[in-house]
Amino acid sequence: MAKMMIKLSDHFTYGKLLRFTFPSVVMMVFTSLYSVVDGLFVANLVGDLALSAVNIIFPVAMIIGAFGFMLGTGGSAIVARTLGEKKKELADRYFSMFILCVAILGAALSVVCVILVEPISRLAGASDLLIGDCVIYGRILLAGSVPFMLQTSFQSFLVVAEKPHVGLMFSIASGLTNIVLDYVFIALFDMGIAGAGLATVLGYCVGGLLPVACFLRGGEKELRLVPTALYPKALWDACINGSSELMSNISASVVGILYNIQLMRLVGEMGVAAYSVMMYVDFIFIAVFLGYSIGCAPVVSYHFGAGDSVELKGICRRNLMMIGITSAAMVAVSELASAPLAAAFVGFDAELYKMTVHGFRLFALCYIFCGLNIYASAFFTALCNGAVSAFISFMRSFLLRGGMVLVMPLIFGIDGIWSAVVAAEGIGAVISVTLLLAKRKSYGY
Repeated sequence: MAKMMIKLSDHFTYGKLLRFTFPSVVMMVFTSLYSVVDGLFVANLVGDLALSAVNIIFPVAMIIGAFGFMLGTGGSAIVARTLGEKKKELADRYFSMFILCVAILGAALSVVCVILVEPISRLAGASDLLIGDCVIYGRILLAGSVPFMLQTSFQSFLVVAEKPHVGLMFSIASGLTNIVLDYVFIALFDMGIAGAGLATVLGYCVGGLLPVACFLRGGEKELRLVPTALYPKALWDACINGSSELMSNISASVVGILYNIQLMRLVGEMGVAAYSVMMYVDFIFIAVFLGYSIGCAPVVSYHFGAGDSVELKGICRRNLMMIGITSAAMVAVSELASAPLAAAFVGFDAELYKMTVHGFRLFALCYIFCGLNIYASAFFTALCNGAVSAFISFMRSFLLRGGMVLVMPLIFGIDGIWSAVVAAEGIGAVISVTLLLAKRKSYGY
């Protein structure tokens, strides 16, 4: 058992990196299953209009969740660095403050968004045909913002606590809760889109509230929740450091809304339904890159805090190699699986199925680039350089993606929408490589 235990201070080989990051990868995949399972049940048991409504409102929930992700990733880098500096008690107090701030912010955002859900849905692109389902689903989903934000935060902190396997167990439990309750509420109780929303929120509660008990029971040598105070500088540093993740998540949601608006303009509700399927598959694939980046970030932060440039250089080289191999595999798998995946969601409609398969085969080419971009942003966050990390995120997830989805349809029509993300991620990869090379001597990697 002792042989299997991996510490942040260890020397990380390829095998040890894979073992340490694997729980985080699986954890992110299970977390992404919330929306995928909802989509499968809604598409097949409620209908394609309800599927479009889910895709209209889901980016709004992601914008709220992004604040939890910001404090989780930005705060975890600070906590890991503090542990690397051998200041365990201060690390506990920082961690406790970050979690408390997440809960307070989540409650405030939840109240505001539930009250304003109808105008928010309109701004997100809901038509008169979709607005009813958007309001029902949105009110339930946004009411669960606190556990959702806590869950996104704990995903990072459980890795810092050297307990990625515990995070994996919580994520599996959350995913299974969501799956079982989706079946119960939609298939058995015939609750429709409201059942999908309720199942998702109860899944959030499993992944966001149960870890609190885990950290309250931690031992003296373990990261744990303790009485704390407000540390304005640490909180500010966490916000700045995690701003790239905030920007990335908010930008992805805003760009998703732009996609929905463009698709409603060009082909109507059917286009939004096709894009919904691509997003569900995309959640799973991107979760692999996000999970790996979350898993290895505390390792980078620890060795940066400890001043070990030799280990930092080796970790960076191995991470880039594994990201490259995974990216190529992602493209191959997505191209081969596009037809059966589309059939699982929209096989009941031949025209919608054909549009989805064609669009996803263009869209999936982005995976050759996006893994590098996600890792580069997370890498600079781990080095506590929030400015560079935020720049990468802003360029690839908002400026480039948003710009391309507005411009490329003018030239290529609907194919311009599907391929806009490929062009954006390709340009983003050039920016990421340039910054990684430019900063390598400054940080010693």
